[in-house]
Amino acid sequence: MLAVLTRFIFIALMALTAAYLTSKNWGETLGIPVGIAIMAIPLLYSYINLARLRKYALADTLESMPLPSGFWEEIFFRLQRLVGNLKLQVRVTQQQHDRFIEAFQASPNGIVMLDDQDQIEWCNAHAEQFFGLNFRRDAMQRINFLIRRPEFIQYLISRKFEEPLLLERMGSDNSLSLLLQAFPFGDKRHLLLIQDVTDLQKADAMRRDFVANVSHEMRTPITVLMGFLETVQSLELEKSQRDQYFDMMMSQAQRMKSLVEDLLTLANLESNTLPAPMQAVQIPTMMALLKNDAEALSQGRHTFHFETATSLTLLGDERELLSAFSNLVSNAIRYTPEIGSITAKWSVNEQGQGEFSVADTGPGISSEHLPRLTERFYRVDRSRSRETGGTGLGLAIVKHIANRHQAQLLIESVTGKGSTFTLRFPKERISA
Repeated sequence: MLAVLTRFIFIALMALTAAYLTSKNWGETLGIPVGIAIMAIPLLYSYINLARLRKYALADTLESMPLPSGFWEEIFFRLQRLVGNLKLQVRVTQQQHDRFIEAFQASPNGIVMLDDQDQIEWCNAHAEQFFGLNFRRDAMQRINFLIRRPEFIQYLISRKFEEPLLLERMGSDNSLSLLLQAFPFGDKRHLLLIQDVTDLQKADAMRRDFVANVSHEMRTPITVLMGFLETVQSLELEKSQRDQYFDMMMSQAQRMKSLVEDLLTLANLESNTLPAPMQAVQIPTMMALLKNDAEALSQGRHTFHFETATSLTLLGDERELLSAFSNLVSNAIRYTPEIGSITAKWSVNEQGQGEFSVADTGPGISSEHLPRLTERFYRVDRSRSRETGGTGLGLAIVKHIANRHQAQLLIESVTGKGSTFTLRFPKERISA
């Protein structure tokens, strides 16, 4: 400030000197205008610098403005440094903001930020997908106007956010189960977290169904066994009648044994997620075993055709493959009426894929049942399945073995004309 005042006094003295000299040589009238002109020089210089400052400020390029000379140099330098620091802080803040947004977008959960009026301040892509929202369209809209589920509206009104809320049948196809909870933050704001628990709900439902099905399947033979045992203990029976009861008990015990064995097989397959080994399987030998078992199970009631159409062999786990093939053949025998025909064939198609197929001339399966046939304990006709000795786990076992061998289980069926079950193996598992 002292330097500026000194410069101003110096210019004023020069102006007065010039006015004095001019007044003596050119007359009194010229001294004052000349003095004013000299005094106006710094004002004009200041106006020029202010105009340059305005130009660069409007263009937001103040940092690149050339520095003037004189006392304006320090002012402009400090101003440039201040603006540069402010812009640096803004960039850092913007980068942090972008990183937070990217992190929220990367979250597998839905996130909605609500203000003190439950208006949407921000939401991520998962929240948009879960609730059918569009942030650009729905920003600053009350969320209870957009999600009209009564239980959700009551959850917001009650302000009891200690426990989460489960919303079922959500999403565009009503297939989602969402678990949401609101967390207070800031000035009466709330963070709404939404988790997709559809798979967990399905797994829990499958677990409940599995326990109920196993209990139901075991209860019937146990009840029969207990009834026969009480009869044998309490009554004097003839040997032939007692032998008949023992045969029935043995049949029920065998049914429970088969059920337990299938459950253990299924549990082992589900716990082993590794691909099956690439071991050569002797298909002709396996087909011979399948034919012998099929004829023993059928006891002459069906006609069989076992065909090996190629010399190429299959690479996999022989024990698992025998179990899968045997399940398909035994299912065909159980559900095909007497005098029916069953054909089992091993071949390689034009794409080099191996195919093991079992075709029967049974009653066929309606199309609505086909997607669920591989579910555990799923039966098209429960009473008939129990009569034929099925456990309801055969196709579930086949499906898991197929997955272990990167194979597909294909089912074709026409009501009244029979069914064809095909295991299609990738060409990587076919060898000469």
